[in-house]
Amino acid sequence: MARCYSTYSKAIAVKVQEYDLTVPQFGTLEALYHLGPLSLGELADKLLVTGGNVTYVMDRLEGRGLVARVRSEDDRRVVHARLTPEGRDLVARVFPGHAEYVEHLCRHLGDRDQEDLRRLLKELGKGIAGTDLAK
Repeated sequence: MARCYSTYSKAIAVKVQEYDLTVPQFGTLEALYHLGPLSLGELADKLLVTGGNVTYVMDRLEGRGLVARVRSEDDRRVVHARLTPEGRDLVARVFPGHAEYVEHLCRHLGDRDQEDLRRLLKELGKGIAGTDLAK
């Protein structure tokens, strides 16, 4: 499982470099594109990274004018990330090709095998999270 993930991650990283982004930067843009503005904490949870990592990625993306931070009016302690028009345009332009590339990587498994794999990985992850993380 670790070898497959490593190979897959390398392939994705090479593809994402074509957009002049890192994998965490692309993940951030993609999450905001599909989910809308998120608090930095929600973004960290979605991306499975630490708050410090989100801050670093946001700094880089904000410097490029692709995202903006907006303080919540309801709770000034909360900061939301949102795409700028430039960020939205970038994701809209590259995401369809990226999705095609991910499908291309998965061509080695038929539709049924892909669904089985999705179901099994979900079951395994939930099982580990529910019983083994506390040990």
